[in-house]
Amino acid sequence: MTEITTLQSFYKEMGTVLPNNKHIGHFNVFSISNVMKSVKETKIMPYNRRAYYKISLINGHNRVEYADKTIDIKKHALLFASPKVPYNYVPLDEKQSGYFCIFTHEFLSSSGGISPEIFPVFMPRNYPVYKLNAEQVKQLSALFKKMQNELQSDYAFKYDLLRNYVLELIHYGQKLHPHASDSTHHNASARVAALFVELLERQFPVTSTQQQLELKSAKDYADRLAIHVNHLNKVLKENTGKTTTEFICGRIIQEAKILLKQTDWNVSEISFCLGFDEVAHFSNFFKKYIGTSPLNFRSKVNI
Repeated sequence: MTEITTLQSFYKEMGTVLPNNKHIGHFNVFSISNVMKSVKETKIMPYNRRAYYKISLINGHNRVEYADKTIDIKKHALLFASPKVPYNYVPLDEKQSGYFCIFTHEFLSSSGGISPEIFPVFMPRNYPVYKLNAEQVKQLSALFKKMQNELQSDYAFKYDLLRNYVLELIHYGQKLHPHASDSTHHNASARVAALFVELLERQFPVTSTQQQLELKSAKDYADRLAIHVNHLNKVLKENTGKTTTEFICGRIIQEAKILLKQTDWNVSEISFCLGFDEVAHFSNFFKKYIGTSPLNFRSKVNI
């Protein structure tokens, strides 16, 4: 089983008690500088999945490891993290400030049925970090301060208002990167492309050595969508510039790199989970896209 940071373990690390607001899901907001004071200096944020969504306004030099990406943040950035993707960020200087909020799927979906998964900023295939200028930092800091103030208020509908603030953060991020908002279904072709991506992402993350991908080939996805495989390929090419096979292979490679980095599963177990009949087939597939074997990749990551 891959490592998952639960809400309970998060609050234990913080040295506080998990608030009891299960009836509306969970939401909280923190100051990064305060968190860094409360957590031991030797404590390093683990690279793993969280059982909650997180949006961070980061001020300071940091290195972010997100899925199979390593991203350098020089000054300011907005980071969106999903329970589907493991991540951490490592402070590279002492001047760290900003805010972050955490929330569960239930918090956002408990009113109006909105699921965080529908937003492109939380999709694993999208870029999770948006660099900011000074004016944007000022605007976002004000929004996080509103969250902090509202959370402490006795307003009867404060959680409804907090949901609106979270949605404002999400839309702010998507406006920073217009391509992340291109999933609006303007026509039937775009709708098919979106349904394919939804089917693909439903198979991830892989959390157990007993789990195996159900849909493996372009034909599997086309059959599930009740369309011809050639039509699916044409639709994806028109809407994304990628073929069905490119999409599937890219997502499998991303998950393979995550599992090699995050788990102690052997290559045979990872190969099985990702739908390969033979370990050799998986090794050849991995080497074709990454340029090295799975074992070599793991050894370099763990240096």
